[in-house]
Amino acid sequence: MTITIAIEPPRQPEILRLLALSDAYAASLYPAESNHLVDISSLERPSVLFLVARTNGAVAGCCALADAGDGTAEIKRMFVDPAWRGLRIGKLLLAAIIDSARQSKLDAIRLETGIHQPEAIGLYRAYGFTDIPPFGAYKPDPLSLFMEKRLS
Repeated sequence: MTITIAIEPPRQPEILRLLALSDAYAASLYPAESNHLVDISSLERPSVLFLVARTNGAVAGCCALADAGDGTAEIKRMFVDPAWRGLRIGKLLLAAIIDSARQSKLDAIRLETGIHQPEAIGLYRAYGFTDIPPFGAYKPDPLSLFMEKRLS
């Protein structure tokens, strides 16, 4: 089995299907006001790096890194298709995002995730992310966890 991670445009049928799965998953866990999902046009901005994981050519996962313009960037839309879970695709995507952030000389990577996603939280902690207060436009939310990995 071959797994590849590459920069790709987000507006592709397979990726739109993956993002719809992500939306449905988030909606099953959290009320709308606690879902901070970005739309496809946000992922197409020049300041966003969009990575796609493919398994034997099929889209298996994705992750975006949105540069905030202040030396930090935010991970958005990290999701692995349930059909491809258990293959370490999330780890590969996260490692690629961290590597890209280091190459871009960013000081830190931040993210918001939900408290009902222990696998995601565990992955981020394993890669050195620590809890921080809400950042950017985020407001405190008892269903959200905010994390950061310092790179400098």
